[in-house]
Amino acid sequence: MSLDLTKIASQASLMVARLKEGRTERQQRFHYARQVLGDEAIDLEKLKRKIAASRTTWLVAELTDGLSKRYSAPPAPTDFSVLATDGSHIDVDRHRSTRCYLINIGSVALRYGDQPDAFLDSAPHLYAEDEDLVLKPAAATGREQMVEGTLLGIKRAVEECCHLSRLVAEQPPGSATLALLDGSLILWGLEAYPDFVTEALLGNGYLPCFEEIRKQNREKKVALASYISFPRSTDVVNVLRVAICPHEVSDCDRFCPPPKDRDCEGVAGVTDRELFMDVLTPCERSALFISPSKITKERYGEHRIYFFYLRLEEEVARVEMPRWAAENDELLGLVHSLTLDQCRRGQGYPVALSEAHEQAVVTAADKAEFWQLVESLCIEEKIPTLTSAKSFSKRTRWV
Repeated sequence: MSLDLTKIASQASLMVARLKEGRTERQQRFHYARQVLGDEAIDLEKLKRKIAASRTTWLVAELTDGLSKRYSAPPAPTDFSVLATDGSHIDVDRHRSTRCYLINIGSVALRYGDQPDAFLDSAPHLYAEDEDLVLKPAAATGREQMVEGTLLGIKRAVEECCHLSRLVAEQPPGSATLALLDGSLILWGLEAYPDFVTEALLGNGYLPCFEEIRKQNREKKVALASYISFPRSTDVVNVLRVAICPHEVSDCDRFCPPPKDRDCEGVAGVTDRELFMDVLTPCERSALFISPSKITKERYGEHRIYFFYLRLEEEVARVEMPRWAAENDELLGLVHSLTLDQCRRGQGYPVALSEAHEQAVVTAADKAEFWQLVESLCIEEKIPTLTSAKSFSKRTRWV
């Protein structure tokens, strides 16, 4: 039976009514945030020190070149390439006797200029060996981790980056290239796993790909970046919370334990996207900020993640890049100009990422055909294809 929307219509109406009631308060908080962002009386060096010393329950971006600065896009080079990868996967199905998963990586290389060209490809790979299915600690102690669910999503992100580094290596010497990934460059999910998992996927997988891309700048001009559409982050708004905090050091648990009111709640609930939609004009980017993520501070080193916000016609996007790209003016300009160019060509979203997604997508029908193929091959080899009663029940019509 499908969802009966008539049974939740009244609940949805109440939800919308509550949203409408809160609009006035949200507008007040937004205007206050906008006022603080543009306050030229703020001592930025003092604010940097306060951020570094603060102990907050929310992530606060680190500053590099101010708060409300705006930058126009530099002109794009005449000849350049944009590379992108994206992925999709079929997860392990615990209701089937065959334990395996599939990762499909879509790759795109678009060349612009005197000799335009396009390369589109997909690379599906089946993982069924023990070393693919389980991550084990080097020591005898420690719980092994099954590669499925969130962990499989992280492994897919690593594979996307590895494929991107191979595309970069294939570019000719002297070329100008933007290498794009979809979503954040920060592997947030790893914070929930033991150190040996982080070392296997980040230290031995993800970051070496970053380093391979960085090394290509010896003979080429290559900028690595990721694109986050409609971001929900509040890292910059949280800087404003620290700025308006009346205490010398922002320490929420010490100075403002519940139910005590906090001065910083005056800008709470505002997103960075909303703020920069008002601050920036189309095609402009914000100042650079540094991600406060713990994992990037402790593990990323030279590849620690910087970001800026890019204003398009209809939305504001978050663009992330490693430190070595952000601190190089030429590469930073390349990220700004070519990301903007891609969005213009792709109706508001980078066309290279759109095409990479189309190459990578695995539909529900693809998934069903995949499992049918696996089961038929097992039957040919006279291998039992047991399945759970729950799975069988879902695939069988009773009425």
